[in-house]
Amino acid sequence: MAKRVGFRLASWWTHALARQRGSRLGPVRALVGQIVILNGAPRSGKTSICRALQERGPGVWVNLGVDASERSIPERLRPGVGLRPGGERPDLEDAVVRLYDALFESVAAHARLGLDVVVDVGLHDAYSRPLGLPTRCARRLEGLPVLFVGVHCPLDVVWDRRRVSWGQDDAAADEDLRAAVERWQVAVHAHGHYDLDLDTSELAPAHCADVIVTRLADGPPGVSFAWLADRGPP
Repeated sequence: MAKRVGFRLASWWTHALARQRGSRLGPVRALVGQIVILNGAPRSGKTSICRALQERGPGVWVNLGVDASERSIPERLRPGVGLRPGGERPDLEDAVVRLYDALFESVAAHARLGLDVVVDVGLHDAYSRPLGLPTRCARRLEGLPVLFVGVHCPLDVVWDRRRVSWGQDDAAADEDLRAAVERWQVAVHAHGHYDLDLDTSELAPAHCADVIVTRLADGPPGVSFAWLADRGPP
């Protein structure tokens, strides 16, 4: 693979599509950046994969997602797009919709300017009422190259990581916390479709990044996020 320095003028997707069709890159499509969405529960390893992709992937990768969004909002709206499944904060849900809209509009804007974007989120729709967030977010990226990656990690390993990061022990946790952690594991993957699945209990972040880079280079292009856009309302 040829080494490229600085901002790329063509995304992985455009190169893969051009190879498959035997066509030359057009002047507009060549300016579109690649989007990689890492979707998983907290402590599943998304942030570590983001950093590894930024270090190991060719070109310049911008990281947008749950952590960056939460840092940008006032305390009264937190955790924002990181609101956990279960419908516990219906007072925040209207704000969560707007924050997700803003996040994915920003992702789209970066990609349309030729920047590659890696997004770390826990995208789900288990709120006090259906918000249609997976479909809503997918429609904001229509027409852009998206690789939708499921980041998985067994529950016992998640608890080990929560213990190290936040001092949360499974044996000592109250029933509400244990139920919330278990809901994350199910709700975040309820849509059921990914272009690529990674288990971070088996693969180190660098290995995960390399798998993503290989998939982007060799194809096929991602289709699963676009599938979400066609699922209906909203």
